[in-house]
Amino acid sequence: MYVPFLGRLLIIEWFLILVSFWLSWLEYVSTTVTKLLPTLVLTLMTYTVRLFYKLSGQPINFITKKKEVLGDQDVAYRYVSATDGVNEEQYKLMTGLLNSSNIQDMCRLFGYSVENRIVKTNDGYLLTVQRLTGARDSNGNIHETPRNGKVVYMHHGLLMCSEIWVTMLDKQNNLPYVLYDLGYDVWFGNNRGNKSSGTFPSTNLRFFDIPDSINYILSETGKLHLTYIGFSQGTAQAFAAVSVNLELNQKIDKIIAISPATTPHGLYSKFLDILLKLSPKMLFLLFSRKALLPSVLFWGRIMYPPFFNTLIDVSNYLLFYWKSQNIDKIQKLCSYAHLYSTTSVKTVVHWFQIMLSKNFQMFHDVTSGMSSLNAISYPLGNISIPIHLIYGDSDSLVDIDVMRSQLPEKRTFTHKIRGHEHLDNIWGRDVSDRVFPLVLAALGEPNGTLKH
Repeated sequence: MYVPFLGRLLIIEWFLILVSFWLSWLEYVSTTVTKLLPTLVLTLMTYTVRLFYKLSGQPINFITKKKEVLGDQDVAYRYVSATDGVNEEQYKLMTGLLNSSNIQDMCRLFGYSVENRIVKTNDGYLLTVQRLTGARDSNGNIHETPRNGKVVYMHHGLLMCSEIWVTMLDKQNNLPYVLYDLGYDVWFGNNRGNKSSGTFPSTNLRFFDIPDSINYILSETGKLHLTYIGFSQGTAQAFAAVSVNLELNQKIDKIIAISPATTPHGLYSKFLDILLKLSPKMLFLLFSRKALLPSVLFWGRIMYPPFFNTLIDVSNYLLFYWKSQNIDKIQKLCSYAHLYSTTSVKTVVHWFQIMLSKNFQMFHDVTSGMSSLNAISYPLGNISIPIHLIYGDSDSLVDIDVMRSQLPEKRTFTHKIRGHEHLDNIWGRDVSDRVFPLVLAALGEPNGTLKH
């Protein structure tokens, strides 16, 4: 039954909200207490989990190593043994990726270097963009593959950073390496608030960050335009930025949208459905007004990796019904370690507003004096450049029909990948066979094949 003064929620839903607040408080207390535990206790906890996985027949066996870094304890892992047929060399590469603390360390494992560049946005924020280069020799000189004169800008998704592009064990399954070896000048973007660009929360990322990053890259390279490759929210940021900044249509020659998101649908969690109905005030009360669940980074650092992966898989299944069966277990150890990066709670609230309204709209600040006005939709009809949508037909976050109806019909091309979920398009075992050919064809590479 409905109780009028409680608004749109059922009594049972209010009960679940109270439970969620209790769980949020419990997580905060657990994190605080765990950080205060002695090293010996944390080691014992990790050993217990490792023993459980060994006795349960899991194929991966680790031993922990501890080190002090600026007074903070980090937990790293090294290869011991495996029973799943994966050789020691592959495990060493996996643990190298798992232990890498930044994109520079990750790319170095494959013989590449990454340069950090600082971009000052129009509102005075300092963003980090990164440029992929060849390996440096002992004298510090970079060994470059001959460039083809084309620039590619790659932007990550929600709660991520640039590291998500280079987590694959097989070098040829990392799109940036493929593009670099073909001669492209590859750049990575980062949202404000993630691990690469500070912790300042803002909702301005669509108005300043993408245009300012692109302007900087074009200035540095001397080029007139570049190709934008985005994943998930990174595609939405491109659509939003180009729709309200018409000059960007001259600076981006095409948008390649991998697992695109504008109006997600098909969420399977009752809890998330309740959150969609809540006012932003309650969401801010639940998660605070700053970074969303920053403690995930802490838990990811101290948990035994297979256990952390299990928690990620269970969470993805409960929230989105993702089964992640196209991502190998050993690959998850590399990729999930770099899956999460902080973002502002406002950004998540914005997505909740979009999902609830089923409209790709600007952030609607209901706490301001203008809250009575309707939210403003992004004018996607202003986009005048080609758009390639690469999506999986098992992706619960992609409503391709709604997306096609919003984007310019004559300039939008859709490419469906059967059986793929959201993350499969960057981390699936078959990305080099099923995803990359679509990207290369959109780029005009002769070996690419577009499947309509």
